[in-house]
Amino acid sequence: MSIDSSSAALHPRVAAPPATSGEPAAEAPADKAGRSLRHIAIVRASHWTMAGSVLGLLVTGGGILISHPRLYWGETGSVATPSLIDLPLPFIIGPSVSNRPFHFFFAWILVLSGLVYIAGSIATRHFRKDLLPARADLNWNSIAGVISAHLRWRRTSTDEAWTYNVVQRLAYLAVVFVLFPGIVWTGLAMSFGVTSVFPILATIVGGFQSARTLHFVFVSLLVIFLIVHLAMLCLVGFGSHVRAMITGYIPQRRSGR
Repeated sequence: MSIDSSSAALHPRVAAPPATSGEPAAEAPADKAGRSLRHIAIVRASHWTMAGSVLGLLVTGGGILISHPRLYWGETGSVATPSLIDLPLPFIIGPSVSNRPFHFFFAWILVLSGLVYIAGSIATRHFRKDLLPARADLNWNSIAGVISAHLRWRRTSTDEAWTYNVVQRLAYLAVVFVLFPGIVWTGLAMSFGVTSVFPILATIVGGFQSARTLHFVFVSLLVIFLIVHLAMLCLVGFGSHVRAMITGYIPQRRSGR
């Protein structure tokens, strides 16, 4: 799985990508200094809010996990029952209780900022313009070529560094429409208060412990996604892409316009 060469886990770009169907590409708005606009304000704000909430969730989630680093399948599981997976972590009693309120707090921040991101993406037609891959690119040769270039740590050109390729588009779609919904779903399925009203959230995935195991799997995939994302940022220029996500504009020395 590869990740976009832009500066955050999830964000739209304002500049239209190069045309793939014979239509001319639209020029991005520019400021007085001639810098191309890449990220509108609502995208930058929701991006950094989501980034902070994900960090908080990983820290507090780790504190909850080490209180019982075993995964089960079904409705119940305890130290007295066989486990599905024994994680190589020590049992540390106590952190779970203190971390749970903060974990739920960061979870709701992520949900709300994610909804803002989705609304902004729909309003700016980000999903249609930037995330849906062209039919011509949906073939093994195109996908394998992009993956091979990333594995060989091949630096991209200036234009490529500020556009999405087919693997990046598919990866973003998977995160937005599979990983994040899966994390939210399984998180709610572990809440006894929620499942007392909507028991189907847990029963449809096999039970409370099944939801906990799937939650761990989804989060692990997200962590892998973020690691690859940061690696790709280092490949194409970490500082310039972070500045673009802060200021909204592509630095002149990196802009191909």
